[in-house]
Amino acid sequence: MTGKTRGRAPLVTDADIRRVSRALLAEQGPDAVTLRAIARELGVTAPALYRHYASRDELIERMRVEFCADLAEYLSAEIEPLPDDGAVQFLAICRGFRRWALANPREFTLVFASPTSGRSMMRRFDEPFGRIFLAAAGRLLAGFEIATPPGETIPAELRDDLIGFQTELLAMLSESGQKFPAEKLDLGVTYLMVQIWARLFGHVTLEVFGNYPIPLADPEIMFDAMLADLARTTGFAG
Repeated sequence: MTGKTRGRAPLVTDADIRRVSRALLAEQGPDAVTLRAIARELGVTAPALYRHYASRDELIERMRVEFCADLAEYLSAEIEPLPDDGAVQFLAICRGFRRWALANPREFTLVFASPTSGRSMMRRFDEPFGRIFLAAAGRLLAGFEIATPPGETIPAELRDDLIGFQTELLAMLSESGQKFPAEKLDLGVTYLMVQIWARLFGHVTLEVFGNYPIPLADPEIMFDAMLADLARTTGFAG
């Protein structure tokens, strides 16, 4: 009996999809990561990928989680050889965050600055790298008398938002069992944490996207000056 044998479609694994997704992201940016583009690179049709991912958003979320884990691993390695000093480790984490972002701008964009990354600050603290930040902040609070703004100086219009964040953060800390002095998480500390994150993230984002207000021969000097200012105004030394 003779006849043509129908060829089978190539077997596509989840690892294949993630490998091609990372390559497309690194070469062309988040917008290039589509199921159609991945299928074309793998020599299959887009529907062949649906057994792994129901949509592009699901794939992007998987990538985002992986990059968050990559960042956490990088930051953990940064502080692993350091002494058990809350200030030293916290500042090292801030510097490590900047270095990772500059070395991985596409990944940083997908995690922090793409439309699909619209996650609240609260959710970020519940992720691997966020837990590293929280642990370092906890060591700072436990080891230093941090200078925080008195409750009455916090703008009244912000109080409800801050109280909501404070409540969620305390619940998350309770569930996760993190070593964080929850009794010190008053509204002033909550306000300070938000301000620190805004300054850190703002500086790094401007630098990654080349939008710093003035040309700087060495942006790291400005970043270190910002960290020194934080250390001085909050009462811990770098």
